[in-house]
Amino acid sequence: MLLPTLTQEPSELRAMMRSGELSGLTSGMAPGYVQANLVILPREQAFDFLLFCQRNPKPCPLLEVVEAGSVEPSQMAPGVDLRTDLPRYRVFENGKLVEEPTSISHVWRDDLVSFLIGCSFTFESALINGGIRIPHFEEGKNTAMFVTSIETTPAGIFSGPMVVSMRAIPRNKLVRAVQITSRFPSVHGSPVHIGDPAAIGVKDITTPDLGDPAVVGEDDVPVFWGCGVTPQVVAMNSKPPLMITHAPGHMFITDVPDEDMAVL
Repeated sequence: MLLPTLTQEPSELRAMMRSGELSGLTSGMAPGYVQANLVILPREQAFDFLLFCQRNPKPCPLLEVVEAGSVEPSQMAPGVDLRTDLPRYRVFENGKLVEEPTSISHVWRDDLVSFLIGCSFTFESALINGGIRIPHFEEGKNTAMFVTSIETTPAGIFSGPMVVSMRAIPRNKLVRAVQITSRFPSVHGSPVHIGDPAAIGVKDITTPDLGDPAVVGEDDVPVFWGCGVTPQVVAMNSKPPLMITHAPGHMFITDVPDEDMAVL
């Protein structure tokens, strides 16, 4: 993984991504700024996905929808090119992952609609400020993610299981963690499950389906939040002809401060 050494400003980090200088995980980068998941679909499937997000706000809280053919998310980061300004992408064709490029200019089409979805990296800064350690954030690693037995609410062609991200929270700070993340409904908000992983179909929290294993102490409780990687699992289940996403943990860094996502 290539870590930035010169800047933590979103615009300069994105310029490094565009040039190919930066292609690694974004956990811990640009602290204080919102990071987002990306989903890009042909116009023909876009309405179904918009409806899917509205019906499943925990894993898929919408931040912005970019019109067909446009590459600029004018609300979250004016002037950005979504084809080049993320560190790494995933391209799915008929539900199959076909490549993980650092640019999607070669597959871009004028009928593509882009969706930016809230990311839990945003509330991690708030958790840290609230006195709750996030080891993977500190180490620049990816959060642990699991495909669960929780079914999403279908919409059109889209259906499938929810993906969750997990953080091990000290038992005496559970209430505080829930209070803090509840202030950020547009970036997944409060947990979807606390405690027994088996209750949501997770067999082994030391072996995530995606991301890096979490450090779990004796006094820690596994806490699970809805995750914006859910659309990637849904893509493999629903098989749209084309879906482009970010690679897990390789997020889009916006110009919006984290606190702009918080509610009182």
